[in-house]
Parts: sequence; structure tokens; C-alpha cells
Amino acid sequence: MPPSRDATGKVPPAVAGTAAFSKFMHVLQLVADAPEPMPMARLVQASGYPRPTVHRIVAALVAEGLVVDRPGGTGYALGPRLLQLASRSWGRSELRLAAGDELKRLRDITGETVHLAVPSGSVMVYIEKLESPSAVQMSSRIGTTVCLHATAVGKAWLAQLDEPSRERMLRDLAMPAFTEHTLTTLPALRQQLAVTRERGWSMDDEEHEPGIQCYGAAVLGVDGLPLAAISVTTLRFRRKDDVQAAYVQPLLAACSAISQHIAATPRLSSASLL
Repeated sequence: MPPSRDATGKVPPAVAGTAAFSKFMHVLQLVADAPEPMPMARLVQASGYPRPTVHRIVAALVAEGLVVDRPGGTGYALGPRLLQLASRSWGRSELRLAAGDELKRLRDITGETVHLAVPSGSVMVYIEKLESPSAVQMSSRIGTTVCLHATAVGKAWLAQLDEPSRERMLRDLAMPAFTEHTLTTLPALRQQLAVTRERGWSMDDEEHEPGIQCYGAAVLGVDGLPLAAISVTTLRFRRKDDVQAAYVQPLLAACSAISQHIAATPRLSSASLL
């Protein structure tokens, strides 16, 4: 049976006594990631587990309301209980609430889609997304996990880590290629992170999705270390000529304002923000 993998394709470290739980989470993640309801046959194939095992897992998930069997036997989708839990977590996110006004201002100034992401192991997770008023919308959504090496939020966060922490992350970092522009070697990534750290902002130049460009910067905690990252996402064909004025300067101003707000508010510590 193949072990559960994270968004980078890496196998997380094993923890004694959690094998059964990992199987449940693996199946639940497959349901969550699927663009449409997952039939049992596809769950068995995608999970790599025996059919009886998947049947037992799905039955338990359904009983707890975490997964539902869609009408007509079309497949399984996320259930109401899981959505309620996610909604409560999202609604109570101190960081999301603290950043709300600045994110809206950034979206309105740039006219582009804005993402707020936080680190989770070896990936970043979007905890807020404000859509561009443009008719062309981004396919990302809240809860989406994205890699560190090929996204603006990932590189912005990595660049602001202290060197020992950054090197620990890079040592075991998977670097799959998503497009022909993706950085897939550590020397190339290290060089770009050095540039990012020096200038204060990162760029995803069609590295994660063709035709998509993103500009990112980190939100810093009271200790000067990155808590999160914000990106402004645009389509290459409509990118404005003056990138600094159109995207970078508003982005840096928003990150600075949020960081100052966090520093000035004692309850907004790194332990309670998420």
C-alpha cells in the first residue's frame, strides 16, 4: 500500500500509532482534491488501498458526516460536518481578520486577485482569496495547498526565513516541474531567494501555471520572521507595463501595514494568529 503523500509528492515522516489515521486522511484528501464527486472505483485506484479497506474508511467518514454519497451514486464529496469545521477555522483566523482591510485595499488598487497564504509543513495554504473584478478569474480557492519553489507566496516566505531554517526546508524540498519555467535545482532557487530577500519581493513568472504571473511578499511577526505571505496574481497578457507601481509598491505597503498592525496588537502573536 502506498503511503499518503503531501502536495509536493513527498512522504511525511511516520509517527508510531498513526497508520490507520493516515489512511483515513489520505482518502479524505482524495475526496477533497477531486474536482467532482469521486466514485468508489476511482477512490480505490487513487488510494492504492484494497477495496475492502477503502469501503471501511468511506463508511466511517460518511457516518461522521465528513463525506457524503452524492445522489444517484455519482460518487463521494465532502460532507457538511467537515465544511462546518473548516468554516469555523477560517472565520476565526486572527491573521485573516487582521489582514482583511489591507487585502481589500490591495485588490482594489491593483485590480487583480490577491491571496493570503500560511506555511504548513513543506507547502503553503491559501487562507484568503479576493478575486479580481476582471471577468477572468483564477482557479485557486481557499484551502488550496501550493508548493514553495514555484509560487510567489512560497518564495517570499522562504526568503525571509533565517538561513538555518531556510536550509532545513530546502534540504528535503521536492521541486517538481509544473511548466518549462519552473526552477527545479537548488542552486537556481537559492539564487532567486537571495534576490527576493534583497529586494523584498518575489515573483512567479509562469512557473506554476502557464500565462500566470504573481508578485509576492512576506508578512512579518514581531520577531521579524515570516508568518505568512501575500501575492498579487495577474495574467501575462494583461500585465501592466510599470510592474513596480502597479503591483509591487501596493503589495509591499500592504504587507508592511499588516506587519505593523500585528506588532502593535499584543494578542496577535505567532501562536494565536492561525
